[in-house]
Amino acid sequence: MAPEPISLLDRPRPSPVPPPLDWLTLADAFEVACLVRCTPPPATGTRRPEVGTYRGGMAEFNREDAARRMRQLLGRLDVPVEHELATGGLRRRYELHRLYVPREHRSTYAALLETGWRQGRRELLGGPVPGASMARRVWRPRLAAAAWRAALLAGGRHVRRHSLGIRLADRDLAAVLVRGAALLEVPAMLRPGAGCFLVSVPNGPHRTRIVDSATLVPAAAAC
Repeated sequence: MAPEPISLLDRPRPSPVPPPLDWLTLADAFEVACLVRCTPPPATGTRRPEVGTYRGGMAEFNREDAARRMRQLLGRLDVPVEHELATGGLRRRYELHRLYVPREHRSTYAALLETGWRQGRRELLGGPVPGASMARRVWRPRLAAAAWRAALLAGGRHVRRHSLGIRLADRDLAAVLVRGAALLEVPAMLRPGAGCFLVSVPNGPHRTRIVDSATLVPAAAAC
């Protein structure tokens, strides 16, 4: 008996590609994605998987300012989040800030961050585009500054006499920081460490430029 022909309607349809984010939404979603990628990877491996990175809807930070920044960004993206503070230690006390996105909002959260990361990474790693629009020329350095802001807030700082370094478990984010530094006219070095990647910039004017670019301007001063 001849096999029955397979109808085109029976074939699995590819997942629809989400539309690109506008620049303002992209900058916020990309920065949140970078913050999450700075957190420790899952126990299953040293590298965070590309697919499903944000599906759990949770992030942990040991710095309050990183948690506060993520809450601010998610508020602008209309994604609710719950903040839980845990303390521990005996002789040396520490704080752990856990942020949870409610279950009913996790699909929206994950879609925003996955699209934001993919689109922002492409903008930074893709290189200059001939005839790029004025908006792209303005926003690419802003995306670079957002990535460095997230890394300075949530990454592992590695301060030495001659350089400022950031320790990261995520290789893709490390590459984004190197390219982002170049967009900000700062040389950056990437080298592997013990179970991590280290991105460093020289002290002096280069470090000052990175820090100044990543520093948020108060609303009153920006007017």
